[in-house]
Amino acid sequence: MFSTHKLDSARGFRCDLSAPAERLPHFWEHTVGSCHATLALRADWQAQLARAHRELGFEHVRFHGILDDDMGTLICQNKQLLYSFFNTDQVMDFLLSIGMRPFVELSFMPKTLASSGKTVFRYRANISSPRDLASWETLIARLVGHWFERYGRAELVNWFFEVWNEPNLPAFFTGRAEDYFALYRATARAIKSIDPQLRVGGPATAANGWLTEFLMFCEGEGVPADFVSTHHYPTDAFGRPGDDTEAQLAASPRSGLRREAQRARAQVGERALYYTEWSTSSNARDALHDESYAASFIVKTVLEARGLVQGYSYWTFTDIFEENYFPSLPFHGGFGLLTLHGVAKPAYRAFELLHRVGVELIPVLGAHPTVDCWVIRDQQSVAVLLTNYAQPRHAIATETVEVSLVGCTAHSARIRRIDNEHANPKRLWLEMGSPEYLSPRQVGALHAASRCLARRLHLEADGDDIRRFKLTLPPLSVACISLEMQD
Repeated sequence: MFSTHKLDSARGFRCDLSAPAERLPHFWEHTVGSCHATLALRADWQAQLARAHRELGFEHVRFHGILDDDMGTLICQNKQLLYSFFNTDQVMDFLLSIGMRPFVELSFMPKTLASSGKTVFRYRANISSPRDLASWETLIARLVGHWFERYGRAELVNWFFEVWNEPNLPAFFTGRAEDYFALYRATARAIKSIDPQLRVGGPATAANGWLTEFLMFCEGEGVPADFVSTHHYPTDAFGRPGDDTEAQLAASPRSGLRREAQRARAQVGERALYYTEWSTSSNARDALHDESYAASFIVKTVLEARGLVQGYSYWTFTDIFEENYFPSLPFHGGFGLLTLHGVAKPAYRAFELLHRVGVELIPVLGAHPTVDCWVIRDQQSVAVLLTNYAQPRHAIATETVEVSLVGCTAHSARIRRIDNEHANPKRLWLEMGSPEYLSPRQVGALHAASRCLARRLHLEADGDDIRRFKLTLPPLSVACISLEMQD
């Protein structure tokens, strides 16, 4: 999958810890994605989300289908419209109980309002525009008004209301751009009728689509857009859905998502920008989702998106996911950070390392074809994050690098690794013979294999305030070195 080249001699990175730092808000913790609303009623889904919130710091969760018929939000029986917000309340009550909030994706179309019978996914979400915009507007006003009464204004002004999902793709919306804009206008009008301070935005498109057109429409028609949202994946621009994922990733630029975020930022100006979906690929059965490749990609991509976005929602936190079918294999290449059994993948551990770092990014000198280095401080601690990353079919090998820290008074350091040998439960599962159904004992062993353990790392001192260390980084790996400064 990955070509190799001969190991180079040690390369160096140097950082002066007294240099002016760049602010690093944890924007990647703003939101995380999930499948569809009905799954949020499952106990295992809830347990995994509570863990992800507790250990990774995620603040909001976004999922499809809050309006789908399987939630019972609006149905028609005996020619009478029946509104029921009980199931939505069960979901929202749970989120608030664990200290999280929803990033509300207002989708898909209740059958009784739909203009066609076209659906998507195994759970048959209707993707048509409404037959009557006034009826849609009434639904949104009643739903948001209900939440306003139940949870209060002080709570709801912290929620985000996003209109639809990827309307620029025929797979998700039967209308044209002007149909979506009309839907957005009706939705925004309904939400603002409850309270002008509630936040509504869109266009929730795939691959940065319609951003300029959306903002031109909103400005020209006087329609509010409190934030702009879109999606990107490194496979977006290379081929079509269903094509060979490895070939798509091989063709993508090494820092492709940063380039896309820069392009989106240029289009939206100073408006708040949220990527409400991104991942290592858009393939729900991509083996790389389960491997250390994903961890190295996540750390590099997140840190390269700094200063460009207000939120960056990884798709998804769990493999409890049923767009195509509900799987049973513990490792099946699903989007999730956690497996069906709640075993942490390398991608989960990457977010765990990122959660622990501080909020000030210090400049680093040095360059390497596949290795990147970031130094982040927080009060008396410093974290050095390194990745050795390349796209599939690109040259990568084990590399040895030396990091020099000027102004460092630490006497010891600890290192956590993610690679083929560390925090890699899939490797143990393969050694087990790839069982489809796991015993409790096997699940326990996989949990143990997923741990990202800290070990001591030798520091070399050069005078009173310079520390150096050498580190060997296998291909597609992450290393996090933690140092505590001494007075």
